[in-house]
Amino acid sequence: MGAMPEATRPAAVPRSFATAQVQAGFVSGVAENTAVPSIHQSNGFEFASLSEARDLFALRKDGNIYSRAANPTVLVFERRVAELEGGIGAAGVASGQAAVAVALLALAKQGEHIVAARQLYGGTVDLLQDTFADWGIEVTFVDQDDVAAWEAAVRPTTRALFAESISNPIAQVLDLGAVAAVARRAGVPLVIDNTVATPYLQRAKDFGADIVVHSATKFLGGHGTSLGGVVVDLGTFDFTAEPERWPQLTQTYPRVPDGSLVERFGATASPYIALVKTKYVHDLGPSLSAFNAFQLLQGLETLDLRMQRHSASALAVAEFLTTHPAVARVHHPGLASSPWHANAQTYLPDGASSVFAFDLHATGDAEADFRLVEDVISRLQVVRLVANIGDARSLVAHPASMTHSHMSPAQLAEAHISPTTVRLSIGLEDPRDIVDDLRRALDGAAVAPSDDAERQLAESSSR
Repeated sequence: MGAMPEATRPAAVPRSFATAQVQAGFVSGVAENTAVPSIHQSNGFEFASLSEARDLFALRKDGNIYSRAANPTVLVFERRVAELEGGIGAAGVASGQAAVAVALLALAKQGEHIVAARQLYGGTVDLLQDTFADWGIEVTFVDQDDVAAWEAAVRPTTRALFAESISNPIAQVLDLGAVAAVARRAGVPLVIDNTVATPYLQRAKDFGADIVVHSATKFLGGHGTSLGGVVVDLGTFDFTAEPERWPQLTQTYPRVPDGSLVERFGATASPYIALVKTKYVHDLGPSLSAFNAFQLLQGLETLDLRMQRHSASALAVAEFLTTHPAVARVHHPGLASSPWHANAQTYLPDGASSVFAFDLHATGDAEADFRLVEDVISRLQVVRLVANIGDARSLVAHPASMTHSHMSPAQLAEAHISPTTVRLSIGLEDPRDIVDDLRRALDGAAVAPSDDAERQLAESSSR
């Protein structure tokens, strides 16, 4: 038998029952040789001395203080995602929505401006057009495929361009290189939501992105069990080139004695991520829990294997859907008929992920269209009606009445979402079972569309 571990040796000084029930069996700072990252389920951390605590709180020294802003398990998750994206630093947060919020708040303040794609997840649109407006940050939405529109929307007060690498739900593939060139000319960072693509299918850094965000809830975790988000600084944007534009990073920061974040972190880490963590995560509190970080790390270990299966199965399902008479069109960039097929070949050579949509034939009557979609979804047994994507299970949703329901009819049309658009997130089941399930659901739903309804749907999809 080996030596008794330090943490289990009897206490040198006798202690009462009440003290022992709180402190016995544990010594702070003793490391265990676990083979996988440990769950550091602790709110706070013990300091060796008051001097050490003072240096940590003043950001003169790196270390653990309080789990709202930093936690050892979360740190492992941050480092892992940063390396997968080719970044220099990352901040783990409580959700993908939180990741988008803190990533952009660290760049734009009241009176400043963001240019964003129209084709975004509905919750992101809510954040940008409602909450950011309340905070005095203006957002201009543009067609992500119109490079001239991106260029024209830039102002002297613009502080970021924002888009999804693969849009949710229509799976439009961004011409990332072209939009990155606009951002470079404007002298602002390009922030990319890479949730659907993941760093396995696309490293946005390779095409000119500067900052990446993820809803880790989706493919990074992959099992529908844990909320989480992450912001990654790719290290490609120089905030010191025009320091007057970025005073939050280049001027004296009250939380760093006698210096700026660039001076404190510029040589060894990311000043931008330091700002995200020490101000926005610290002050607003969207913290990623240690347990959820642990579960997300477990998911990351199989990301490449899962994305290969997800992508291959989704393409097989999309090809089937193109043959079914109840389906008017399929929005999958892996299909040669897709307007974004060429972009997919350029930016997604290893697969186009598994989130895409298809349209049923429209009837021209809003209530009838809803009942048609409801009828199809009600027949599904393998594919589940769940408001999530990137799960091991195959999921279905109706964007117009669910995830994008707060958008106006005009916004829905601009995002190519019709009343009969159905979103799929293809999981890890046998693709033959998924196809058979969809076939059974669609076989009883073929509806002869009106000429007007079909023409309107075609016009919406071609915009």
